[in-house]
Amino acid sequence: MKNLANMMKQAQEMQGKMAEMQARLELMVVEGQSGGGMVKVALSGKSDLRRVTIDPSLMTADDREVLEDLLLAAHADAKQKVEAAMAQEMQAATAGLNLPAGMKLPF
Repeated sequence: MKNLANMMKQAQEMQGKMAEMQARLELMVVEGQSGGGMVKVALSGKSDLRRVTIDPSLMTADDREVLEDLLLAAHADAKQKVEAAMAQEMQAATAGLNLPAGMKLPF
């Protein structure tokens, strides 16, 4: 019975830490870039697009395909950074909890 009470306590702690993590991720803004910084994309910690910045020199009809590729690359860069930040937040949220081996969060 003591073990069950301990598990319930850990579950409540985890719930609180997860809520804090979600709040931090929502406030976080991560920037990805491509083309040596000529295209920048900012995403929230939840991967919502916040801002796109394009160097004016790319605003020609001849560079349309290049610009499209740079936008995709900047978005991929930002998304990778968001995922890394989420993994770091998750690790911090689960630190000290005795979770079963192989258990991945969020469920």
